[in-house]
Amino acid sequence: MGLFNRKDWNVLAVIYQRQDLYQVSGQRVKGKEADKARDGAKGHSRTIYWAAFDQKGSLVEGGPGLGADHVPAEIVKRMDREIRTNRTVLDILKALETKETDKLAKPLQWTGYPKKQG
Repeated sequence: MGLFNRKDWNVLAVIYQRQDLYQVSGQRVKGKEADKARDGAKGHSRTIYWAAFDQKGSLVEGGPGLGADHVPAEIVKRMDREIRTNRTVLDILKALETKETDKLAKPLQWTGYPKKQG
């Protein structure tokens, strides 16, 4: 990979905390560390969904994580559709892209949480 093609990604993981609360954890990473961060997000036992974005906010890759079985399949499908437009995700991406910070975690503000049974 040439000098100007070096990976510079923002890697995010949506992590299951409880049925009505997920956390979005993000970090800005470059080069080989980008692959390591992506693999860590994918392989975390409570990651519902992971995604890697470039510095222009474009989704490079993403998908369900190992923790996707903590939630109904419809939740994962909705997360896949909405990850690029979710306000919490966009706020974290902006902070990472502008180098305000290189790591950030926030509770996911989302209308897609499963309805409580009962």
